[in-house]
Amino acid sequence: MKKLSLLVLSIFIFTACNNEEADFQAETSVSSKTLTIQEVNQYISDQLQQSGDVDWTHAPANVLYSAIMHGDGILSLGYGQPGEHFAQVKTTDLIAAKQNAISIAANKEGINKTEDFLIAADELLNSIELKINNLETVIALQAANNIRYIDPIGYGLYVDPNGVVLKSSSGCDQSGQSINSNDYTVISPNAWKPWNYNIHNIDDAWNYSTGAGVTVGLIDTGISANQSLLGSDFNDGASSGRSIQKFGTFIDSNWWWSNNTDGPNDRCGHGTTMASTIASPRNNDAMPVGVAYNSNMVAYRGTEDVLLNDYHERKGVSNALKALGNRNDVKIISMSIGYVWSIGNVKDAVKYAYSRNKMIVAAGGTSTSLTSWYGVIFPASMSETVAVTGLKDNGYNRCDICHEGSEIDFTIIMQRASDESRTVPTLGFNNGTRKYVGGSSVATATTAGIAALIWSKNPSWSREQVLNKMKQSSEFYPSRNSRFGYGNIDALQAVQ
Repeated sequence: MKKLSLLVLSIFIFTACNNEEADFQAETSVSSKTLTIQEVNQYISDQLQQSGDVDWTHAPANVLYSAIMHGDGILSLGYGQPGEHFAQVKTTDLIAAKQNAISIAANKEGINKTEDFLIAADELLNSIELKINNLETVIALQAANNIRYIDPIGYGLYVDPNGVVLKSSSGCDQSGQSINSNDYTVISPNAWKPWNYNIHNIDDAWNYSTGAGVTVGLIDTGISANQSLLGSDFNDGASSGRSIQKFGTFIDSNWWWSNNTDGPNDRCGHGTTMASTIASPRNNDAMPVGVAYNSNMVAYRGTEDVLLNDYHERKGVSNALKALGNRNDVKIISMSIGYVWSIGNVKDAVKYAYSRNKMIVAAGGTSTSLTSWYGVIFPASMSETVAVTGLKDNGYNRCDICHEGSEIDFTIIMQRASDESRTVPTLGFNNGTRKYVGGSSVATATTAGIAALIWSKNPSWSREQVLNKMKQSSEFYPSRNSRFGYGNIDALQAVQ
């Protein structure tokens, strides 16, 4: 299945921006010519350089049309007034806006049967998905009233300037690693405490809170069925009386029409390490312990890897956000995943979960040379999320592959300055294995764990009270750094 690596993505974004700019004047004259992938990608690169996001809705009509056609002809459309992202019950005006969009598409496509081109109509989010073939459909929808966004939801071909689709599994690694003995401390009953816990006073915070009674939601690549400490042995050692649940909303298929989810089990490795960072038990098996080792967990396999460049990944993450938003027991949602531009149906789902009082902790971004000019990725770039990035252990120097920017709220120290390969020890994909995990991903999961400690200590608090306590317990408070937000969190101060 095609996948784009954030590590590789950073290279071809940077290179593409040095190419000659495509002439988009002709595109505004509604030429029927379908642009090449390279021409579409030039528009993307220009948009990212100019604003850090891609405005598909107001793009030249045949740029948007071409992206749709290169993405299986599928568009995602948000209807209603600005701010009307979701509705439990559709108002008359919302129903009219939805029907108007469908009628426009039907007329321009020359189709009488709605089922022939209406792929999906979300019951909660104010969005629909259409299968189209004509440029005139895009032009008419762009000119229509009560259209919040139009996205080429199937377009995931942001590639190098030569038009070569780069394939990999971004952030995926199932192999175990040897851990340097200086990167952990053995604590009772026989668990490994990662080296960076001391820096953030997480171990001292455990005297006041271990996360009991709090449920953390995780949207990632799932959890390995081969790691029993995140399964049947979730209650092990000093961890007891808690539960872990696993679900799947991702469809592992190249075909957009496939509707068979492939279950909750991790096939990548990334989700397993994030679950470990948040809630691995304080075990007696000489394995790394999680930050909130007595918290509950609800994990969703919503994506194949960390980069949301696939139709089914975008749908899977959106559906997972809605499901977690509907759960009264979930307080926190951890998302160490994202993309370089905003995605309409995911944005709507984030806003829905936020409206349900969830604290959504999101990764600021992990890549290589992309960090030299690109800031915080989506959805960490949204005001509804708590954005986190990672630092080295030598002051406020971001990790080698971490993003920074004005949207960042907190930082976590997670990389040895003396050796970039020595990051945070976590459980491995298989029983008895361990591995290092770095980037803004592990920083995000760590922050979600600290939030669970605070909420466990103060179960009646609101999301805003917990977030304010996190800010007050961070190094720069009451100031805010333009690159690193409130800075490093002191977990002990946060729970006192």
